[in-house]
Amino acid sequence: MKTDTSFTLNFMIYIQNIFLNQSRSEEELRFPYLSTRIAFKEDFELRYKKLWNEVSQRITSDVRNDLKIFYEEKDLLYQKLFENNADSLAGYNEVYKTFQVWWDSFAGRFSVERSTNNIGQNLYVELVNYLKKNEIEPQRQLSISIIYDECLLANAEVSSYFAVLPIRDFFFKFEELVPKLKGCFY
Repeated sequence: MKTDTSFTLNFMIYIQNIFLNQSRSEEELRFPYLSTRIAFKEDFELRYKKLWNEVSQRITSDVRNDLKIFYEEKDLLYQKLFENNADSLAGYNEVYKTFQVWWDSFAGRFSVERSTNNIGQNLYVELVNYLKKNEIEPQRQLSISIIYDECLLANAEVSSYFAVLPIRDFFFKFEELVPKLKGCFY
């Protein structure tokens, strides 16, 4: 089992939360909060879901695609999710830069990665016990991509030897993780 923190999927969660915050009450706000409005495409939720599935599939097939998408294809997210105009492009570039600064800080990627270390070890032991008990021989390494918040606009389901899990699940839904991850081994 290998865990990592996807740049692109976490950036998509960041964008999702900005979108959701534009229509939420003070009590429902999620990180990050921006005081300015961003111009998203009218059918944002549908586009987001399709893009999440596309990006997840690409990362599933080769984890190196994550950095390629984030750095070399960063305009892909802009073109698919944001209105195409000068103000929107400026807003997107600001969102991209604020994510990069946070993600590269001690409070960003490092904290997300380290937050699940001990619990991740427990999960590994539970999965090994499950596999042994059910006489399942894994065909390859299970890859788990950790995201800092829940994916609310797309289906972050498990697939063959790949899963996307929010930090919250490690702490509040640990007992559900092994049953959920069973689907990765078939």
